[in-house]
Amino acid sequence: MSVLRPLDKLPSLNTATILLVGTEDALLQQLADSMLKEDCASELKVHLAKSLPLPSSVNRPRIDLIVFVVNLHSKYSLQNTEESLHHVDASFFLGKVCFLATGAGRESHCSIHRHTVVRLAHSYQSPLLYCDLEKQGRGSCQAQLKRCCLQEPQLPIPR
Repeated sequence: MSVLRPLDKLPSLNTATILLVGTEDALLQQLADSMLKEDCASELKVHLAKSLPLPSSVNRPRIDLIVFVVNLHSKYSLQNTEESLHHVDASFFLGKVCFLATGAGRESHCSIHRHTVVRLAHSYQSPLLYCDLEKQGRGSCQAQLKRCCLQEPQLPIPR
């Protein structure tokens, strides 16, 4: 088990690998399946993990984007994300990490306030996407993730 580093492995030609990290297997699997069904000019690979660190494996591909899925209805989901973040190298946060908050549509049922997730994303200088898969469907979520993947990293300007 080790810290994930963005340059541990060489990139594969025309291939992107996304790692979805979250506590709800069914939600992650649905999202991964719908992402893989979309037509794409490059090959897309999606891997799922309940938490980090990942087991050390020589067969693990290079990870191009980590998506931390936080269910606003579960405090365990937020706790799991916070613990997993300790196993990600700081250089990953230069455009290779985003947060996806689900369940925001039913705010009365949320056990995590939105501002908590906003502060978490802000503290890691990473994008935060909101998606209510039950109401919006997975298509809207996929479009948001694709925009997130295509953004250039925001590097600090030297003074």
